[in-house]
Amino acid sequence: MTETTLEGALEVVERDIDAAVKVLSAALREAKKAKAAATVGKMRDLRQALDAAERLAAEAASTARDARAGWTFDEQAHFESGAYTDEVLALAKVQEVQAFESDDRILCYPAIIATSAADTSVLIDKKKERRVRPGVLVGIMKALQGRPPKFRADAFLESLATAYDLAAARRGARSGATVKLADVYRVLTVLPGSGRDYSKQEFARDLYLLDQSGITRTKAGRTLSLPASALTRGSGLLTTVTRSGQEKVYAGITFDEGPT
Repeated sequence: MTETTLEGALEVVERDIDAAVKVLSAALREAKKAKAAATVGKMRDLRQALDAAERLAAEAASTARDARAGWTFDEQAHFESGAYTDEVLALAKVQEVQAFESDDRILCYPAIIATSAADTSVLIDKKKERRVRPGVLVGIMKALQGRPPKFRADAFLESLATAYDLAAARRGARSGATVKLADVYRVLTVLPGSGRDYSKQEFARDLYLLDQSGITRTKAGRTLSLPASALTRGSGLLTTVTRSGQEKVYAGITFDEGPT
């Protein structure tokens, strides 16, 4: 097998297996004929069907062995090298599905997709998906883009306000000052292992979803702002993809004091 893409390799082996299925189906039909002949004692039909079933079964076994021998594609290496991600992104572009790579993940609003070379699977928003044929995955991505995201903007806003206060206090910043979102993220993921459970890409995606919701006022009456300030020229930026597929960068956050 000389195919360099997983999609192409799967197309070839699919055709090879289809040939085996057709021969197996023919063998099954002859076996059923033999059974029917034996049931009523049609001796000539029985012998003919048994001979055909034996011949077709042997042909099917040979076809299946050829299909197995022909599958030499190293899918794990394809994943590990990043070629799988490149293939998915290239196919997504052809299918007009908005997606791009960021920190070894595929961002495809509103989903975040991580690949796992260890078991050649992907994680779509932390849910394992073993259907990794590029064409199939792009179809899943396209379907996800057509659905409204499951996101509780009000609950996320309250968490942001609490984390903002803690981050500002750590920096000795005045109330209402702009704080780096990277610092807020560190507060949200302060527990051991929480950074793995809630990645920066997910945080940036949730910021965008909150941004799009239009919800900016907390229960206490404080108003959120995500200023595009000079912070965007520094480090610790958070990047996500918009609904239209454009890159969106977040850097700072403020909450006013609210009503006095």
